[in-house]
Amino acid sequence: MPRCFWCSDDPLYMAYHDEEWGVPLRDARQLFELLQLEGAQAGLSWFTVLKKRARYREVLHGFDPQRLAQLSDAEIEQLMQDSGIIRNRLKLKAVRQNAQAWLRLDDPVELLWSFVGGQPKINRFTGRGDVPAVTDEAEAMSKALKKAGFTFVGPTICYAFMQAAGMVMDHTLDCDRHAALSR
Repeated sequence: MPRCFWCSDDPLYMAYHDEEWGVPLRDARQLFELLQLEGAQAGLSWFTVLKKRARYREVLHGFDPQRLAQLSDAEIEQLMQDSGIIRNRLKLKAVRQNAQAWLRLDDPVELLWSFVGGQPKINRFTGRGDVPAVTDEAEAMSKALKKAGFTFVGPTICYAFMQAAGMVMDHTLDCDRHAALSR
């Protein structure tokens, strides 16, 4: 099966590409999780985060914003000892801060999807050279999230989040998933 240029032949990565990436996601908790994991990726590869996702789900209480908003400094320090996640104090504190900001939003799902008018934006990219890292929509999302109190939500992170959550469909034209998701 032809896949996007970025997908390796690792079974975990292929399953992520084939079953999750670019599929429109509207579940609040899943969107919160994905936004946090995209923030954890900053400066790293997505595959690094993907391999640690199950452990993140365990130690971050299933990405429950209510629980994560209450993380204590001691709990964050304990998480810093867990080799199953990315041990970056700023990123872990961002999870707490972002959970607090998330809970202040009236409807986080509606807000996030508003940057694409509520419907997936179907792109028609041919390959590596024309898939952008940032778009105007990602810039706007980043600005709005930062204003709402989020951190680790720069425009590149926001665009990667939009791609993963299916807000934009960036499977390339030579990928079998493009045809399946653009119907």
